[in-house]
Amino acid sequence: MNIKRAKEEIKHTIRAYLSRDNTGNYRIPSIRQRPLLLIGPPGVGKTQIVAQAAQECGVGLVSYTITHHTRQTAVGLPFIKEVVYGGENRSVTGYTMSEILASVWERIESGEKEGILFIDEINCVSETLAPTMLQFLQCKTFGNQPLPEGWLIIAAGNPPEYNKSVRDFDIVTLDRVRRMDIEADLPVWKEYARARGLFPALLSYLELRPQNFYKIIPDVDGTQFVTARGWEDLSELLYVYQQLELPTDWELVHQFLQHEEVARDVAAYLELYRKYSDAYGVDEILAGRIRSGVYARAMDAAFDERLSLVSLIGSGLAVRFAAARDAEAVTESCYAFLKSFHAASGEGTPAQLWQKMLDEKTADAQLQEHHRLLPDKRKDGILSEVSRLLGEWTPVSADFEEAFEQARAGFAAQAEHAEKLTETASQALEYAFDFIENAFGEGQEMVVFVTELTVGRDSAPFIADNGCDRFYRYNQSLLVGSRRAALRQQLEQDAIRGDEHSREF
Repeated sequence: MNIKRAKEEIKHTIRAYLSRDNTGNYRIPSIRQRPLLLIGPPGVGKTQIVAQAAQECGVGLVSYTITHHTRQTAVGLPFIKEVVYGGENRSVTGYTMSEILASVWERIESGEKEGILFIDEINCVSETLAPTMLQFLQCKTFGNQPLPEGWLIIAAGNPPEYNKSVRDFDIVTLDRVRRMDIEADLPVWKEYARARGLFPALLSYLELRPQNFYKIIPDVDGTQFVTARGWEDLSELLYVYQQLELPTDWELVHQFLQHEEVARDVAAYLELYRKYSDAYGVDEILAGRIRSGVYARAMDAAFDERLSLVSLIGSGLAVRFAAARDAEAVTESCYAFLKSFHAASGEGTPAQLWQKMLDEKTADAQLQEHHRLLPDKRKDGILSEVSRLLGEWTPVSADFEEAFEQARAGFAAQAEHAEKLTETASQALEYAFDFIENAFGEGQEMVVFVTELTVGRDSAPFIADNGCDRFYRYNQSLLVGSRRAALRQQLEQDAIRGDEHSREF
């Protein structure tokens, strides 16, 4: 199954296993709650979907890569304890609590009563630890200590063709788990990549070269490979390199995409992507200022270049949509704070009350961040901006109403700023439609453009909130879904021909 289907099944399992009857007992008793065993190639996203599912279901997560552990850290350290059997004292071996189980209990003590214990690389453990892992899957215990009720087991591993250290599970074990075989799936992964804000040039490249998304190829000099994890990590680096204006070449790309031919291809495309941005003046297109000769070049360009240009325009819009939506989120959060401040009463000056409320809001944001299973830079950025603005707006007047008016003046400036960003993004969207209409009409380029707007992380909600008549008209008249399917078929055929002839950009 693909990674999206696997994630949905994990979420369904969480709901089913943690469902209780009228007496408060779990509908499926712990002994019948089979652990999930995710088997799939490396870097496909197994760990990510477990974290996402836990976060979306609101349960805790304790994650361990078991190959980093010994039998002692997994089971606990042995010690001698005295017990009485048949009226006589006997010395027997006991075990301290496993480090892994201790982590689960720490989460329980912090308030996370239910959750997931995720064990990665479970079929690559050492010989001494293997029996412990089998016991763990079969009996849900480490040594003689059980996993607390309300905590599910999910384990993951690689098929033997990808890892020489893999140990096959016997039928006895497999008959006690729910095995899910996961495969790489580009269309599904792209949904995740868009939501995570993958570097636009990489998404554009994968539109043109879908066959290069995931490769694991044995070679005389060692295995060459490209994984989903590699694309995501490369994306993070490219964003920072772009901000610092640092150069990228194929050797840098090869550090993440460890397949020389693909790395060279990607590096060449990244260079062309930058050149297209400069040559066409994408920022100027989105400001309604078209350079001389740009239309002629666009209409004469090869299909690859046209799609890259559409991607560049979409990326420019995405930046503007994100800025507008983030500013609106900041404004809404500040408004709620001001409303609470105006309705509040308490001892001390307005400034003291303001600071007390701000400290409580900051503490709440820090608590949310602590319990968040996955990082969210945008959300953290919004919270940071809210704190900064509210700190700047701290009133100085001793009169409550006058203090409120002082703070409201700062809010008015922020609201105006957010409105201007929204107007700029809306106008840029209209200019983008103007350009694509004049350059390509209702061709495949318009299909790609409208489709990307439909699935974009920020474009779809931005348009839903602010409207765009041409988007709705084209989305209906072009029958985007069916046209997109035909375009995908053409791109895949082009990709096959590209492999056969080693076509360069």
